[in-house]
Amino acid sequence: MPETALPRGSILGFDFGLKRIGVAVGQSETGTASSLETIGHNREPDWGAIGRLIAEWRPKLVVVGLPLGPEGEATIMSRAARRFGAQLTQRYFVEVVYVDERLSSHEARDRFVRLRAEGRLRRKDAGRLDAMAAQVILENWLQSHAENGRPD
Repeated sequence: MPETALPRGSILGFDFGLKRIGVAVGQSETGTASSLETIGHNREPDWGAIGRLIAEWRPKLVVVGLPLGPEGEATIMSRAARRFGAQLTQRYFVEVVYVDERLSSHEARDRFVRLRAEGRLRRKDAGRLDAMAAQVILENWLQSHAENGRPD
């Protein structure tokens, strides 16, 4: 799979799940990302909410986390995440790249615990965990491209 050059502008990150999909937005110029929201996913993703975010942020690129197995192998969930990414491309004509997300949920959980301990989040904010995981996925992708010196 060819590497994607770091585009200028907004990038959306998705933490795909069968019940919820976390969403984050990042900027290639600053290399930073912020959690946005968690979108429902019952039988299908909430395409209306996703379409609204695509229209609002007009991303130059979309990053979808791949939940790979311990040895980096494909799983049922990683195949589902790839289907989701293909649907994003088909519906919204956006370029989608995939990134290994094996540790993103743990890191997001650690951040959530730290922010709760600091009094900046409450237990009721637990619904933001998926969006925080999307933030971690996007930050990792941005950092890996900055470290590799990818041209704009």
